[in-house]
Amino acid sequence: MAHCVTLVQLAVSCDHLIDKDIGSKSDPLCVLLQDVGGGTWAELGRTEQVRNCSSPEFSKTLQLEYHFETVQKLRFGIYDIDNKTTELGDDDFLGGAECSLGQIVSSQTLTLPLMLKPGKPAGQGTITVSAQELKDNRVVTMEVEARNLDKKDFLGKSDPFLEFFRQGDGRWHLAYRSEVIKNNLNPTWKRFSVPFQHFCGGDSSTPIQVRCSDYDSDGSHDLIGTFYTSLAQLQAVPTEFECIHPEKQQKKKNYKNSGTICVKICQVEAEYSFLDYVMGGCQINFTVGIDFTGSNGDPSSPDSLHYLSPTGINEYLTALWSVGSVVQDYDSDKLFPAFGFGAQVPPDWQVSHEFALNFNPSNPYCTGIQGIVDAYRQALPQVRLYGPTNFAPIINHVARFAAQAAHQGTASAVQTSRPWSSWMLMVGPCVHILARLLLVT
Repeated sequence: MAHCVTLVQLAVSCDHLIDKDIGSKSDPLCVLLQDVGGGTWAELGRTEQVRNCSSPEFSKTLQLEYHFETVQKLRFGIYDIDNKTTELGDDDFLGGAECSLGQIVSSQTLTLPLMLKPGKPAGQGTITVSAQELKDNRVVTMEVEARNLDKKDFLGKSDPFLEFFRQGDGRWHLAYRSEVIKNNLNPTWKRFSVPFQHFCGGDSSTPIQVRCSDYDSDGSHDLIGTFYTSLAQLQAVPTEFECIHPEKQQKKKNYKNSGTICVKICQVEAEYSFLDYVMGGCQINFTVGIDFTGSNGDPSSPDSLHYLSPTGINEYLTALWSVGSVVQDYDSDKLFPAFGFGAQVPPDWQVSHEFALNFNPSNPYCTGIQGIVDAYRQALPQVRLYGPTNFAPIINHVARFAAQAAHQGTASAVQTSRPWSSWMLMVGPCVHILARLLLVT
């Protein structure tokens, strides 16, 4: 029987939040937590912060897995954020609500009163949560600019931002809110991506409303203009839309527009997960670089990362086994190139920042993680730790290898159309990174 599991996204909005800031409204943010048992709640995600707003509609959705056979208890917490820390203990609590994911899914849209604590309402505050199943992995990627927007600020130009709304259930749902570009009547906003389902409800013909507004810190944003379109029309790039202010259009006979919105890029793309690549046959080529610089300390000293304990283990071997045991399952031939850097290498004792761990430069491959471990154990007493810490040659080596595979094509990557990926583990006192250098599809 198929597992009753699917990915859903929750859109959140609030009304009539209490004000905690003196002289202005609160700056709310929503936190989603799930009951994991034993009275413990785990945070699943947060929305963006909306400044100076008592009835926010959050643009960022919250995603989680829906399990039909499980009661998934959720808690929504609304906080007034007045600092840059991620901790919530020093932020004002504006109210919370609890329900199950099943309640939200079965209702599609659920509105609950916000409570400061059991039996104590948070004024007239409410939270509304709507659920939508993520049925595909497509995303809408766009790049938008504007020209000749209306000047809205008395002492400066406008501070424009965009909002995209999709139509559904008889109302407009916020799909995306851009960043604010200060003091600019010809802005170019950053390229952005929105899940296809969230942007247009899975239908390219769904009506889309685009609003361009002038940002004000007190939340009373001034409308510059708006227009209506659909994803299908937006994809006919490059395309332009006149930004129309309804009141100006009615009052001024010679009114033309309040600026032009230019869509430079609009495309629907599949956003593949790591699991998609793995299940599609991705082969991971794994390379290891080990730091043999003097900063490690004398290998005979227990304080050194290279010190082998009586059990034959040290920090380097622990890192190799921890990462390598996972990655090796995705490499069909289990042959891994391994290098060292920062040591004086026999027989001429010149410092090398890219020597084969098995001292065979024509064939630096080791068989499996055990092969890397064996090569490391044999190399350690034969080299002299030196310096400086320079791991760039090894990174460049792997980058060249990956670029060559991308350019020429290999049997696994091109001839059989299987995705290929290059990963590298660098271990040392200052370096503990797992870096994916290139992914070819």
